[in-house]
Amino acid sequence: MAMGSFDSRRHTPPMADMNVVPLVDVMLVLLVIFIVTAPLLTHAVKIDLPKASSSANVTKPEHIEFGIRESGELFWSGEPVSLGDLGPRFKAEAQRQPQPELHLRADRNARYERVAEVMATAAKAGLTRIGFVTEPAGQ
Repeated sequence: MAMGSFDSRRHTPPMADMNVVPLVDVMLVLLVIFIVTAPLLTHAVKIDLPKASSSANVTKPEHIEFGIRESGELFWSGEPVSLGDLGPRFKAEAQRQPQPELHLRADRNARYERVAEVMATAAKAGLTRIGFVTEPAGQ
């Protein structure tokens, strides 16, 4: 009984699978080398920096409380105003530094047309910070 045979019909082809064990070994060695050498590569220069104490300078710009009722009445910080008077008043407020914010409080049933007129007048006058004020849903 012979161990090797010269019979070509029974010959098995060589295995074509790649052996990744040596590759994994090399990668683990490189990983350990990088973990050990990474802390050594940080070169920190010791500098005695001056110390200063400062606080944040927070300046909140003033805001304009503007109300619109369901009936279409307009209120500037609680006082009644007409739509014709808004242009010059908005223009005067837009010239101030810092520019105040316009807080619109519109009634739930106010017509959108009235709100849009006020916003357009404010935008034409140069006011850039316009926001809507709403009430939380629970109230």
